[in-house]
Amino acid sequence: MRAVSVEEAVAMIPTGASVMVGGFMGVGTPERLLDEIVRQSKNGLTLICNDAATPGKGIGKLFDAALVSRLTATHIGLNPKVQQRMLAKQISVDLIPQGTFVERIRAGGCGLGGVLTPTGVGTLVAEGKRQIEVDGKPFLLETAIRAQFALVHAFLADYLGNLSYALTARNFNPVMAMAADTVIVTAEHIVPVGVIAPDHVVTPAPLVDYLVTTPNG
Repeated sequence: MRAVSVEEAVAMIPTGASVMVGGFMGVGTPERLLDEIVRQSKNGLTLICNDAATPGKGIGKLFDAALVSRLTATHIGLNPKVQQRMLAKQISVDLIPQGTFVERIRAGGCGLGGVLTPTGVGTLVAEGKRQIEVDGKPFLLETAIRAQFALVHAFLADYLGNLSYALTARNFNPVMAMAADTVIVTAEHIVPVGVIAPDHVVTPAPLVDYLVTTPNG
């Protein structure tokens, strides 16, 4: 793990990169990193996140700045700007049931090819996907999801990069930290090694590549 400024962290993300972002409606989202992505105008992004948040908040900032070309998410219902851009074919949106979404990311982090799920069998979701029968029941093969970068927000990070999360802000952050080539972390508090008890470490240091250490980062 290497400590970096928020400017250095975002500078590593190229135009057109695939980026996972933790959070649920802005809770547990690395706001400082998103603000810097907007400032550096990293466009053409393929974004993988639970939702589109709302205009001006969390992920919504990236859509306000027209930096996203493709979105993979579970819903966009509270962001009318994303809906408008989708209907105008300005962005491509892939909506996935939330359970399937998180399991596909988990599969990507565990080195699996995908997961079998009954969700979507017999619907439009099944079109073009392989169907496999197990014990007489049909399942869809949903392939694993990975990204070039994962932007993760924790409550506590120690100097090695071990992470702990606060309540529901944990949400998608731990699974995304396993499913990207490069993991960049912001934290509410950076503490000495040992402050986070070993059994309270949720994301272990070997998964973290960069920790933003600038104030309020």
